[in-house]
Amino acid sequence: MKRFPAEVIRAQIRSVLSAWGFPADHAETSSEIMTETDLRGVDSHGISMLASYEKQIARGHIRVGGEVTLVRETASTALLDAGGGLGHPVSVRAMDLAVDKCLESGVAVVTVRNSSHFGAAGAYSARAARRGCVGMVTSATRGVLMVPTFGAEAVMGTNPLAFAAPAGQNPPFELDMATTTVAMNRVKVHDLRHDPLPEGWVVDGAGNPVTDPAVAMEYLNEESQGGLTPLGMTREHGGHKGYGLAVMVHILAGALSGASFSPIRNRTQTEGQPHDLGHFFMAIDPRAFREEGAFEDDLDQVVDTLHGSARANPDRPVLVAGDPERANREERLHDGIPLPGDLLAQVEQIAARAGVPFLLS
Repeated sequence: MKRFPAEVIRAQIRSVLSAWGFPADHAETSSEIMTETDLRGVDSHGISMLASYEKQIARGHIRVGGEVTLVRETASTALLDAGGGLGHPVSVRAMDLAVDKCLESGVAVVTVRNSSHFGAAGAYSARAARRGCVGMVTSATRGVLMVPTFGAEAVMGTNPLAFAAPAGQNPPFELDMATTTVAMNRVKVHDLRHDPLPEGWVVDGAGNPVTDPAVAMEYLNEESQGGLTPLGMTREHGGHKGYGLAVMVHILAGALSGASFSPIRNRTQTEGQPHDLGHFFMAIDPRAFREEGAFEDDLDQVVDTLHGSARANPDRPVLVAGDPERANREERLHDGIPLPGDLLAQVEQIAARAGVPFLLS
């Protein structure tokens, strides 16, 4: 593992996206979101996504010239069309628009259709919290990876859900989770590092655990059966709850926006046809319900109580959502973002094909 400053990684991503033909503002926004994701330790959704984006652009499933357009709008809602482009620029615009509207109306929802992968959902809910609002984000996904409870083949995606809320003295509460036990890109990171998988992340068509990361990637990319488990894994361990959450996420992000449902789209999608993924962004102004600062004060008490609760291990503090990511960010800003050798080799080849300098030597 080698470490690199965030500025260098951001410059590498931006140069590749620009060389591929993305408008300057889209390349800038996407590189910022991807680098911030790596800083927070979500290695699956940062610079490692370039290889996937390169393939999808070549197939016409992501359009480098896609323009964001406003389809319909009310005082507290909006629907945006991403033009088939990367999901990061339209998602920043959607979340910011939802916050703008909620500051006028109390609550606002913006949905997006005709988009593609947008990185980590928590990058957008956090934008709402930084402006003093509660943010909630869900997204449909391109991959069909989750094996439903009692199923043998993948039908749902990893369908992420993110939620952020501002506190007063404490940092915001920031939850970002897949509705599978892990996201596919977590398996990809293990494969890049040649690390065995924990039992229960991936199963074959008979429900048996798969721990070899290379074999697991075959199940996720090539096999017709098997895949990721729902959050909770088996029915006995509550996997039906993760399965239900995944369907809820698609209803909000896919059905509400009019975007595609991946198992159906995959039967008919042709070369040159965008993925048409959907996203959902909700923003709530706490001042619509409480006096100025009251919500934040209450959340401080919640966080302080959780942090102060009894520890199972005296050396291991009780955390709340967002704590690990902030610790990663502080450490990586100081020491650099670690990248495995296999990923560096991938990025070097991508940069060469794009005709831009390789900055991570």
